[in-house]
Amino acid sequence: MTRLGETLRAYQARDPAARSRLEIFLLYPGVHATIFHRVSHWLWTHRLRFLARLNSQLGRFFTGIEIHPGARIGRRLVIDHGMGIVIGETTEIGDDCLLYHGVTLGGTGKETGKRHPTIGNNVLIACGAKVLGPFKVGDGARIAAGAVVLSEVPENATAVGVPAHVASIAGERVNFAGEVDQIHIPDPVQRELQALAARLEALEQAKEGEP
Repeated sequence: MTRLGETLRAYQARDPAARSRLEIFLLYPGVHATIFHRVSHWLWTHRLRFLARLNSQLGRFFTGIEIHPGARIGRRLVIDHGMGIVIGETTEIGDDCLLYHGVTLGGTGKETGKRHPTIGNNVLIACGAKVLGPFKVGDGARIAAGAVVLSEVPENATAVGVPAHVASIAGERVNFAGEVDQIHIPDPVQRELQALAARLEALEQAKEGEP
């Protein structure tokens, strides 16, 4: 009950549409998916694998969120909307993470053993993002909407694009408890193009100044 209470408080803090904890508990599929997963994971760790998969599929049917019972999920996970989320078997998710609809935490289909990502604490993964492979997304990282992440993301960094590029957020620690902005995210490709354009302009000016 303690975990459920803190999860409801996390939803209330991060979702401006949430009006009460009772509403969140009764109507939010992300909460229901997490509850289904807690039961499925307990069954999985006690080697009741068929029952674990059965319960997880019931959770998928009722919520539209597919979480493999083998996945390990930390405290206060918030799943906003949630439809179409897929979380693979060897995924690990830290505390205080926020996932939007359409997120996939999956594998590339080539690995055995650890095949899915490890997500640190305080990570935001925006709608439609795909994180594929057995690498780590560091604490405080942000994955932009529609990004396809195929390699490690450092702490307090932002990954954008397809395939994703990493842009550090200089001097800022990402803490989205009161900030869920998915739009104003730095684009490293745009920054490189701007730097190249500035360099080209400087070279042209230098050439014009030559005798």
